[in-house]
Amino acid sequence: MLNDLVSRCRSYRRFYEEERIGEDALKELVELARLTPSTANSQALKFRLVSSEEECGKIFPYLAWAGALPDWPGPVEGERPSGYIVVCCDLALGKNKLWDDGIAAQTIMLGAVEKGYGGCMIASFKREETAKALGIDPSLYSLDLVLALGKPKETVKVVPLKADGDVRYYRDENQVHYVPKRALEEIIL
Repeated sequence: MLNDLVSRCRSYRRFYEEERIGEDALKELVELARLTPSTANSQALKFRLVSSEEECGKIFPYLAWAGALPDWPGPVEGERPSGYIVVCCDLALGKNKLWDDGIAAQTIMLGAVEKGYGGCMIASFKREETAKALGIDPSLYSLDLVLALGKPKETVKVVPLKADGDVRYYRDENQVHYVPKRALEEIIL
């Protein structure tokens, strides 16, 4: 059911790095995104697939991992993503397609969960360095998101928002990741 799929689709930041995601699996996920709606049907998004250990290693240093966890530098070696999909906008076809990015990225993430993977949408990354590392011409394509993917190696739990209203995610001493969510009654006007 869709409800179960959405509930399991969390932001995972630690993975079983040795369980590689092949290029064919990444292509299947992009195929899902290809079928999604697009603003003015421009279909301006393009996707750079990263599945080799070498390329994964090239872009990892340019990614920011968890702003609410300032003491956590990101996944350690052995717990890093085994694949990435870099969501780009073909500037000849459109620009500022952030809503298309969101639709495509969430669709990819739901597809990843269905396949037994998980991931994290990363908007905070060094775009210029990532483009250079992957051979993407930034005058032709904007790099909008990096989708880090792999077999999740952590537990992520959704919990009710505390009385103080703090929405920041946090981890306990066992590295269980908690994501506070507002109640349904609070978000319906």
